[in-house]
Amino acid sequence: MKGLTDWLLGLSGAAVYGMVGLLVFAEDALFVGFVLPGETAAVLGGVTAALGHTSLPVMLVVVIAAAILGDTVGYEIGRHFGPRLLGTRVLQRRADRLDRARRQLAERGGTAVFLGRFVAFFRATMPALAGMSGMRYLKFVSFNAAGGIVWGAAAVLIGYLAGNSYSRVEKTFGRVAALVVAGIVVIAIVVWRVRRHRAERVEHQ
Repeated sequence: MKGLTDWLLGLSGAAVYGMVGLLVFAEDALFVGFVLPGETAAVLGGVTAALGHTSLPVMLVVVIAAAILGDTVGYEIGRHFGPRLLGTRVLQRRADRLDRARRQLAERGGTAVFLGRFVAFFRATMPALAGMSGMRYLKFVSFNAAGGIVWGAAAVLIGYLAGNSYSRVEKTFGRVAALVVAGIVVIAIVVWRVRRHRAERVEHQ
């Protein structure tokens, strides 16, 4: 992941927009969100805007559009090739999580599509599962667009604010202090994600 971060932050302009958009799109469209770091790319896109490598409004449009379009392609893939996807080895190894996603979709419908956008595995699988389930496209695209807008804006703005904070602290107190602040933020995020994961496991036991 560090290699991706260093490489992406070393790009500028159109190359950044293209790579961030491609990673966000592929995470959803290709049913492999648990492998491709689309969310990380969106956050780093915000960081590049804070560093002046890209435009914040353009990055927001790129990420949101890629998220919505990726989910739409995932929906169509699920509708036409669903059974084949479920038979792949990579998904069979995650059968429990896949069954949980299908239950969420059956119980919550469009709300599951919206909420699935904020969990990596569900973000990758929910669009295809919605296509397999026969959910009406207009219903899917409404919840998909809402989730894509909220998720995309949040991810990019988190990166933008983090990038600005790092630059401000580095300018005022030096690089060591900036790295300490960045480390504290990373630790806080990790702790939050671990606690959320444990809460989800308890909830579904």
